[in-house]
Amino acid sequence: MERAQKTGNMGDRTGTKTRSGSDELIFFVNGKKIVEKNADPEMTLLTYLRRKLGLTGTKLGCAEGGCGACTVMLSRYQTHSKRLLHYAINACLAPLCSLHLVAVTTVEGIGSVARKLHPVQERIAKAHGSQCGFCTPGIVMSMYALLRNNPTPKMADMEEAFQGNLCRCTGYRPILEGYKTFTVEGGCCGGRGQKNGCCMSNGNGAQNGSEEKINEATSLFNPAEFAPFDPTQEVIFPPELMTLSKDQKPHSLCFHGERMTWLQPDSLDEFLNLKWKHPDARVVVGNTEVGVEVKFKNMVYPVILAPTFIPELSAVTHTEDGIVFGAACTLSHMAVVLRQAVESLPPHKTEVFLAVLEQLRWFAGVQIRNVAAVGGNIMTASPISDLNPVFMAAGCKLTLVDKDGSREVQMDDGFFTGYRRTALRPQEILLSIHIPYSKKTQFVSAYKQSPRREDDISIVTAAMSVTFTPGTDVVEDLRLSYGGMAPTTVLAKKTANRLMGRPWGEELLEEACNSLAEEMSLDPSVPGGMVTYRRTLTLSLFYKFYLTVLQKLRLQGLKVTEVTSDCLSATEVYHPETPSSVQIYQAVPKGQSQDDVVGRPIMHLSAMKQATGEAVYCDDVPLYENELYLSLITSSKAHARILSIDTSAAEHCPGVVCFLFADDIPGSNTAGSIKFDETVLADGEVTCVGHIIGAVVANTQLQAQRAAKAVKIKYEERQPVITIQEAIATQSFYQPIRTIQNGDLELGFKQADHILEGEMHIGGQEHFYLETNVTLAVPRGEDGEMELFVSTQAPTHTQSLVARALGVPANRVVVRVKRMGGGFGGKESRTTLLSTVVAVAANKLKRPVRCMLDRDEDMLITGGRHPFYGKYKVGFLNSGRVVALDVTYYGNAGNSMDLSQAIVERALFHMENSYRVPNIRGRGFLCRTNLPSNTAFRGFGGPQGMMVAESWMTDVAQSLGKSPEEVRRLNLYMKGDSTPFNQVLDQITLDRCWDECMSRSGYQQRRIAIDLYNRQNRWTKRGIAVVPTKFGISFTALFLNQAGALVHIYTDGSVLLTHGGTEMGQGLHTKMVQVASRVLGIPSSKIHISETSTNTVPNTSATAASVSSDLNGAALKNACEILLKRLEPFKAKNPNGTWEDWVKAAYFDRVSLSANGFYKTPDIGYDFETNSGRAFSYFSYGVACSEVEIDCLTGSHKNLSTTIVMDVGNSLNPAIDIGQVEGAFMQGLGLFTLEELHYSPQGVLLTRGPGSYKIPAFGDIPTQLTVSLLRDAPNDKAIFASKAVGEPPLFLASSVFYAIKDAISAARAESGITGPFRLDSPASAERIRNACSDRFTKLCPPAEAGTFIPWSVQV
Repeated sequence: MERAQKTGNMGDRTGTKTRSGSDELIFFVNGKKIVEKNADPEMTLLTYLRRKLGLTGTKLGCAEGGCGACTVMLSRYQTHSKRLLHYAINACLAPLCSLHLVAVTTVEGIGSVARKLHPVQERIAKAHGSQCGFCTPGIVMSMYALLRNNPTPKMADMEEAFQGNLCRCTGYRPILEGYKTFTVEGGCCGGRGQKNGCCMSNGNGAQNGSEEKINEATSLFNPAEFAPFDPTQEVIFPPELMTLSKDQKPHSLCFHGERMTWLQPDSLDEFLNLKWKHPDARVVVGNTEVGVEVKFKNMVYPVILAPTFIPELSAVTHTEDGIVFGAACTLSHMAVVLRQAVESLPPHKTEVFLAVLEQLRWFAGVQIRNVAAVGGNIMTASPISDLNPVFMAAGCKLTLVDKDGSREVQMDDGFFTGYRRTALRPQEILLSIHIPYSKKTQFVSAYKQSPRREDDISIVTAAMSVTFTPGTDVVEDLRLSYGGMAPTTVLAKKTANRLMGRPWGEELLEEACNSLAEEMSLDPSVPGGMVTYRRTLTLSLFYKFYLTVLQKLRLQGLKVTEVTSDCLSATEVYHPETPSSVQIYQAVPKGQSQDDVVGRPIMHLSAMKQATGEAVYCDDVPLYENELYLSLITSSKAHARILSIDTSAAEHCPGVVCFLFADDIPGSNTAGSIKFDETVLADGEVTCVGHIIGAVVANTQLQAQRAAKAVKIKYEERQPVITIQEAIATQSFYQPIRTIQNGDLELGFKQADHILEGEMHIGGQEHFYLETNVTLAVPRGEDGEMELFVSTQAPTHTQSLVARALGVPANRVVVRVKRMGGGFGGKESRTTLLSTVVAVAANKLKRPVRCMLDRDEDMLITGGRHPFYGKYKVGFLNSGRVVALDVTYYGNAGNSMDLSQAIVERALFHMENSYRVPNIRGRGFLCRTNLPSNTAFRGFGGPQGMMVAESWMTDVAQSLGKSPEEVRRLNLYMKGDSTPFNQVLDQITLDRCWDECMSRSGYQQRRIAIDLYNRQNRWTKRGIAVVPTKFGISFTALFLNQAGALVHIYTDGSVLLTHGGTEMGQGLHTKMVQVASRVLGIPSSKIHISETSTNTVPNTSATAASVSSDLNGAALKNACEILLKRLEPFKAKNPNGTWEDWVKAAYFDRVSLSANGFYKTPDIGYDFETNSGRAFSYFSYGVACSEVEIDCLTGSHKNLSTTIVMDVGNSLNPAIDIGQVEGAFMQGLGLFTLEELHYSPQGVLLTRGPGSYKIPAFGDIPTQLTVSLLRDAPNDKAIFASKAVGEPPLFLASSVFYAIKDAISAARAESGITGPFRLDSPASAERIRNACSDRFTKLCPPAEAGTFIPWSVQV
């Protein structure tokens, strides 16, 4: 071993160069040594782990460091500090070449189901924190890395650790709940209990002083069952790596790739010489910027310089006037140093440090801060940088060096010379930044405004520094620096100069606002849009600074204007509160057998596997021997004729095997869901950006993607229709136009005391399932047989369209679905866009072909929730009772019908939400536009229909001056009422849900407290809203309401189930095992579900419409009952025998132990022509009450509390059902308050990843969240008296939207504006701020529509 180690540590450089002239890369993965002789500078750690090492636990979610699915832990030995460093990073951005002498720990390395789970894995699973499980390994590794550094963290540490992780299923609460047990606050009480039981009976069971009811249960898991966490038992740092690290003498490294060379110099001199030799080389430390440029902007950098280990570049030096940070210092390290300085220095010296720390709190996620360097942040020169304004306002000094010497420049408005350009000469590098101490009379503040608080890109950032003449309030020096207001970070010099020598008071404020409004102007067509909002923010943020400085001056004993108590909240810095929660559900009846798991909160059956990374998703299937990779060629125009396709350049790309275009399709090129109005590959014409024109098949993913980008297409453009308003103007609609009418509309409006009209636009939504679309097609070599592994909710639909494209009967195509990493409707019909193309390629080449779409491709191609525009006219009495409604919906369907007709029909079925309206008419139009076809998304048109209903309900209340809750309660449906589609509501629980929600939320007390708060605060306002929902359960297309099941009993007594439903995290398989366990009367441990496939249960409906448990559960029950009947004689013969005895006896008696089950929903079927027939089998009901606080100056809001009461009948599994309620609620929260898709006027999607499209994060959960499943409400229409739960709760998140609207009303009242107003969804920070009209918004009027081309349009 001795000799190997000597060359291994490269003390002398002989013998380590490989044939390619590259050095050997040595690193460790999960304790195992890896020596890579041909490290490719373009390969990421993620690709290496998944493709080279077969470690598929680490997932690809976005490839831009924005979702955390690829989180792993790196450990390295720091020679200068003699310390081990452990830190979480994004493997999707980490270059393989940066890992020399690093130990990588992945989710597989800390525990497994086979060996033993690590407590971090066990607790997320048992606390129900893993639904689809695709984000789970990343969240596990974020938590693991935190515990390696801090075995007893606080809740705040944990919340910070998760800033870079997203989850789309759970709503986050159960993850925090499970991991709270590791924290100081949440450690177990050891069974000593508090006054209401164990510390973990999460929350205070029955609130409001009522006695805990006998049939109520509040705990979903028992922390006493968790394995104890022992930090001393962690995996050790590899001893060999420790030796290598200690013995390593400094030396440089070089790695050569196909298009890129990676040079890692070992000294500053060598670095400067290399930069002199390669002035255009990119310098890379964390790769958080260059990685994204190479991936998404197609940049090629032939030479990369990686100076991470040059001591001068990561040194931190304390000087007499500040701290000098080497340019390669990571942001995390910088934060640690600054925090220590703040603790040890007198407060007046640390104003600048505090401002930097404030920006770092919300800077990306921990995984990025751990690797991103401060120098990279400066040199990237982003116009919306969070830190550069602070460095500028503080007058930080930068040291620049080249091989001939060094110079010092101040960071001012001369440093950034243009968009992403700086004053550095090509051969210069940034060595360090000097951050100064503040002066005694200097005050500094920093602000960042972004759509979402955590891990988000700024809209506007600002840093402001003022210095006063000692002992006075006269301005001596003022620097106002803004990001997001120009192509570079700018200083508002004119304004600052005007304010010099002036006393800090109301006159100065007036002058500053007028001057800033003039100086900080923006072109109305500016990239990023939001012009009025951004301009208003420059004033609003200065006003916050003005108030903050006034307070600080008073503290210094100066006689300045006092900040009145109602303005104090404008100066408060946001600090998140740790969320708390309560869950309430019905306990199982006394005497229910322990083996009968129906109604018990049992864990998702795959949760453990998901937490260890062992659960196999589609792209985790090991590579086949001769497998190829496919990449799509898509249209860049919204509507055009294809003139020519030139593949000549692409043909010369390495690894290319073949191209596919429309002519290559052996069967039919037509496709679609209900109508065949789409093509597999575009034929002569494209009708949206992202329309699939062809595909490239190559040896690897990278080769296929590069070749696809090299294909050149010429178009003849046509005029596209992009928005709903354009479709209305050009009458571009699909037929039919649907109408539901009931009562006498004319008479209704005559009876009304008042009539009002209004309109509302509801934005679309991206599904953002963490696992993008993926298909693996394997030709079986005979009779045109093909096997497909697909991430889809609709195996049968996939089978039939693939067979159609291949020109073979369906019996030759098998589609297999193990599980999906999320679906939400987005994988109901649109997955076939990819599956058909991949199958055609595999068929043509007779080799297995795989394709997993990148996040940006998936978002571009697959469409999302339909944007809706609703217009209404409502007639009502003085009492608030609504007597007439005429409403019209327009849904943006996109370039094909897909499922849009059924979606608009469901919107019409829900147009009155939960209210009785005697005279009503609803019409629904499908807009035909040149956007990618929009499709199913949890709620399926229902939320859009009900959102408009709540808008007119709020208008009615506001116009009468009544509380919206009073008007809602007055109009609620009662038992025996009938809907506009003539369905009588017989088993209605709306009133029970409403009353319980009102009492649990303490609505009356809250309302009084809010009114008081709003009187006492001018710049923050609170609001509250209570919103009901009624959701119809059934596919509206009659034929889909059927399901099949197949049950095998094997001779050892084990049972295998298959049914028509697919598992996407919703716990369907878990519920089905519970059902079979009860019916067969055997423990669930004897039952297994392997997958869903078209060759076991044929002709299945998509797993959708919330009915999968109802339909498949009933089909399984049917199959199990058939089998029980067959076993009855053997039970009678041997009543004391075991299950195994009876099964064996039946087998020896030659009785079939396999049965098919079938079910169809009875008594349904609706006819639009006659408005008759039952549209739905039954309804799910729920009510939510939410309270929010808005910042009237910035438009930010806090979700203070939400109480949800949901009627799910007799829950089959309360843990899964509460998980569905919370997950749907958070998805709705995104839809109504956060998520915005931006399209250019030419129909190009501008938001194509987590960087620009924000789904809710951990910090968006309501601070107090109560979820109660209504007790004693059995439903005789579904399996074991349960109810559907997937979609109904989503709309309850509109309670947050209407609470925001309530708070905005209070803000408008301060400016003397009352009455109804339009607020479109989502209620983004921009919309909230602009709706709170005040003195600042008046200074920034919007440009006149039609006088400019906007950056994005409302589609």
